Amino acid sequence: MPDTPTPKTRPRLFSKEQLKAWKIEETFEKFLWSSRFLVLFAVLASLAAALCLFFIGTFDIVKVFVDLGAWALGMGGKQDLHVEVIGTIIGSVDVFLIAVVLLIFSFGLYELFISHIDAADSHEASGILDIPSLDALKDKIGQVIVMALIVKFFQVVLSMKIDVWTDMLIFAGAVLLLSAALFLMHWGKGHKEHSHLKP
Repeated sequence: MPDTPTPKTRPRLFSKEQLKAWKIEETFEKFLWSSRFLVLFAVLASLAAALCLFFIGTFDIVKVFVDLGAWALGMGGKQDLHVEVIGTIIGSVDVFLIAVVLLIFSFGLYELFISHIDAADSHEASGILDIPSLDALKDKIGQVIVMALIVKFFQVVLSMKIDVWTDMLIFAGAVLLLSAALFLMHWGKGHKEHSHLKP
């Protein structure tokens, strides 16, 4: 029995209204996707802010060397610079940490919304760009912020005067809370890495 030819299915015709609606939808989606480049404003602003903070931190360190040289030559009026020098250096470290937060923030936004930074693949420091999601970006920024707060705490402690036993108790409680924050931060990081290794 010869095969009977199957009739060809007629192509489905779409109305002009449907084609117009699809064209509008496609144009809007392209516009919506292109709007992600607005993130570049945040990226550039974060880089500029980080540059300002790096300059401020470096200026503070240079000022410490100038004051120390004047003190060593006997041209300084202050007898003891230990507390001031240590406080200024710790403050500069805190400023640098905040600048690093801004750098990580700008790198992460660019990686998530714009494109992968190909120039970082050939460098060993490209691990800082391992930011697959917004949660990972928040984790990295949160860790640096905790360290910045700890450094700021030590800067305040240098000028803290302990007059009564309650001041010492508050100081010990603050140190205990900082230690707990560091423990929880490292424990949470290790727990996440362990969960990712599980099949």
